[in-house]
Amino acid sequence: MNICEIFFSLQGESTRAGLPCIFIRLAECNLRCSYCDTQYSYDKAQDMGIDRILEEIRPYNSTLVEITGGEPLLQPDALELMRRLKTAGYTILLETNGSQSIQAVPAGVHIIIDVKTPSSGHPDSFHLPNLRWLEQGRDEIKFVVSDRADFDFAQNFIQAHKLENHILLISPVSGKQDPALLAGWIMESGLPLRLNLQLHKILNLK
Repeated sequence: MNICEIFFSLQGESTRAGLPCIFIRLAECNLRCSYCDTQYSYDKAQDMGIDRILEEIRPYNSTLVEITGGEPLLQPDALELMRRLKTAGYTILLETNGSQSIQAVPAGVHIIIDVKTPSSGHPDSFHLPNLRWLEQGRDEIKFVVSDRADFDFAQNFIQAHKLENHILLISPVSGKQDPALLAGWIMESGLPLRLNLQLHKILNLK
């Protein structure tokens, strides 16, 4: 597999923010979002087999693992990696940009799926059939916003697809969107949006 990096930190976003977590970042991405903060993951990196990956993460004092990218689902072996992690007893988070089908993701994996907003440059990239494969109460839908237009896009997407009963996350783009202003929009909207503030950046962690 094409691995960008493996590291141990705190989960910075999602409903598990603040928990110790092992991160397996896969290299390569099919999108080039304007606000991407992991551009170093675009290119090919270190070739590692699944056995080697499991050896690398074993010393870390956590059973929570996030597979992220790049875009993990571009690599077919990512599905086998998830199966092997599940067999080994890990709780698995999959962070995906929403452009690839999640249908084959193994049961029990917690999916955090991004719906790209207009400021990303890829507002039409979401694979709409994915909405059928998300499990309410487990999987999470994420929006990253740079401005009011992005927030309105997120509101419209949620309402158009009747997603109010899903776990909904929304994050401001650092340096572009005032979190306090975004908090006000959330409260006005009446939607069950959960504000994420990228705890790992606030704490200056990896």
